[in-house]
Amino acid sequence: MRVLFRYLRPRLLPVMLLSLVLAVPQALAQGVPTPQTMIPAPPQIAAKSWFLMDADSGRVLVEHNADERLPPASLTKLMTAYLVERELDRGNISMDDMVRVSENAWRTGGSKMFIEVDTEVSIRDLLYGIIISSGNDASVAVAEHLAGGEAPFADLMNQHATRLGLHNTNFTNATGLPHPEQYSSARDMALLSRYIINDYPEHYAVYAEKYFTYSDIRQPNRNRLLWRDPTVDGLKTGWTTEAGYGLVASAKRDDMRLISVVMGTSSEEARAQETQKLLSYGFRYYETLKLYDQGSVLSTPRVWGGEKNDLRLGVDEDVHMTVPRARNQELSARLDIRGDIAAPIASGERLGTLEVLLGDEVVGEQPLVALEAIEEGGMFKRLFDEVRRFFSNLVGRWFG
Repeated sequence: MRVLFRYLRPRLLPVMLLSLVLAVPQALAQGVPTPQTMIPAPPQIAAKSWFLMDADSGRVLVEHNADERLPPASLTKLMTAYLVERELDRGNISMDDMVRVSENAWRTGGSKMFIEVDTEVSIRDLLYGIIISSGNDASVAVAEHLAGGEAPFADLMNQHATRLGLHNTNFTNATGLPHPEQYSSARDMALLSRYIINDYPEHYAVYAEKYFTYSDIRQPNRNRLLWRDPTVDGLKTGWTTEAGYGLVASAKRDDMRLISVVMGTSSEEARAQETQKLLSYGFRYYETLKLYDQGSVLSTPRVWGGEKNDLRLGVDEDVHMTVPRARNQELSARLDIRGDIAAPIASGERLGTLEVLLGDEVVGEQPLVALEAIEEGGMFKRLFDEVRRFFSNLVGRWFG
């Protein structure tokens, strides 16, 4: 079954909209306005690779060499921090847990939080030290605490990289210090950042902190955009001689959040300027609309042989769409629903697809799922429905 309906306003109740469409489907396919917004080519960026995406819809706005495997340097610490946040969220550790600093962690070279050997440091301070101070010593300390050593922690990092769909990423350490088998890509860093923002929002505020002081040593966040652009609130910088200068940044303006990545720029200033170009382009020429809330009912198809005759069918997560500015009137949606639905139906079972179109182009898809469970009806109800189902299908074949 296919139902076409126009998107009117982001917060219009989908049930009312669907009822209207079913009543007058032909009128809804008329009057599509001519696009008014002309979008220029994306800016050229002085970097080895770059990537720009919307954090809510996941739409990619700009990319160049986005899947090239490059040394990530301290962008690696995004995964290190993500695993700490995940353990906090699952209740396996707490911010107040104390971690004893090993000599191995204390001796780790590169950027430091300046923890001392044989002292105890809280998970809270170590997390701040990883994100803000980019402490290699802090990264090794949490790796040893969570996995018993940096090598098993790197294995854990790779397992989660696979789970998250980071196809061009491999970790050998928790710090980003150079290693020939340690690599990632601009796309993978953006995807990881999206998980950080969306999965653990209660910890995301740390990435916007401009300074962190530990043991009377005050260090600034190396993300210069935190001082220049009040809409930027994360995420992480990286540098080694091999990698060059990299920056993963996120900014939110109104209801739209973008994530940008530049890898392999020539200086701290260059990575900030090139990132600003990407963000400015995205915010200037695109907008993100929330079409449906999680749990919105988009259709109530007939169910055969169930305790109930109608099923509430909809989306199990918020539906966002990123489109060129001033073209939201060209949005439409199409429901492809599995025909001949029979009980039992499990809650969350996929029974169709919501397709979002911009003009004639499909620009997004979302599963249509059962928003409730429907058990089988009694024997007489099933028998009665089976007879009605037979004749309904027969009529459908005659006139279909």
